[in-house]
Amino acid sequence: MPTDVPLSVLDLAPVASDSTETAALRNSLDLAQRTERLGYHRYWVAEHHNMPGIASSAPAVLLAHIAMATSTLRIGSGGVMLPNHPPLVVAEQFGMLEALHPGRVDLGIGRAPGTDQVTARALRRSTGPLSVDDFPEQLAELSNYFTGRDSNGITAVPALGNQPAMWLLGSSGYSAQVAGMLGLPFAFAHHFSSENTLPALALYRERFQPSAALAEPYAMVAASVICADDDETARELAQPGALQFLQLRKGTPGRMPTPAEAAAYPYTDMDRLFIDDRLDSQIIGGPDTVRKGIADLLAATKADELMITTNVYDHADRIRSYELVAKERE
Repeated sequence: MPTDVPLSVLDLAPVASDSTETAALRNSLDLAQRTERLGYHRYWVAEHHNMPGIASSAPAVLLAHIAMATSTLRIGSGGVMLPNHPPLVVAEQFGMLEALHPGRVDLGIGRAPGTDQVTARALRRSTGPLSVDDFPEQLAELSNYFTGRDSNGITAVPALGNQPAMWLLGSSGYSAQVAGMLGLPFAFAHHFSSENTLPALALYRERFQPSAALAEPYAMVAASVICADDDETARELAQPGALQFLQLRKGTPGRMPTPAEAAAYPYTDMDRLFIDDRLDSQIIGGPDTVRKGIADLLAATKADELMITTNVYDHADRIRSYELVAKERE
């Protein structure tokens, strides 16, 4: 595994079926502290709504707690789904985080709602048509609140002068091209759109224009990694998360099943094919298997940074996975 590529963490604050949201959020704080000690570079939390199995519905609030519980780890959103929020509110929230924790905050921006259409309308308090076509304008408005340019006479306090590092996130070519044209760092969601990874990264690098933020392209790949003492154990740990993803795709999102629930689920042949395909796009195994999987992914993508998300039922197994991956860097 390359030792010159930073490793980072993407946390979905998973909620187990026999646990609570409070426990999930406490686990996030614990994981942030542990991964900081292990040398991980940044810790991002995702924004999801109306998802019983994901507790991170308010990234700015969770990040404030994580920042207070850590000291060197960069903290950020992976990401804030900009169509859900007025840009002014996002600027105020992340300007405040940056003012409180200068030089440690990343504002990762996504252009999708990250939820179903009904929930998206509730977030926006609008009955109008949902569209991401105005994303470039929203992004420009957000940026202007940090710089004071073209902000319609509005002073975003404390955003003005406290701009976090801005990233664009994506799972297709659109955001990759926008990130390139704006000269921003780009994070690709390989963990749920692996078939689009290489084309999107190619577009990002082809369209990249140097900016005040970045002289050269900087691409981070977010990958699902589960590492255990051996391949068989890792594959077993992956089953509850695979079932949870299957249920999401069937339109019935739920909490992370227990291993017993995952084993007892009445899978159809199509379910098993879906799960096998899902697991094949992840890096799952013992240390040797994971080391090779990460090395192969970095060689194929030429990513400047790898962000790891590990969704398993037991918090101790999640910590162990991050420990084993970090050990492979020694």
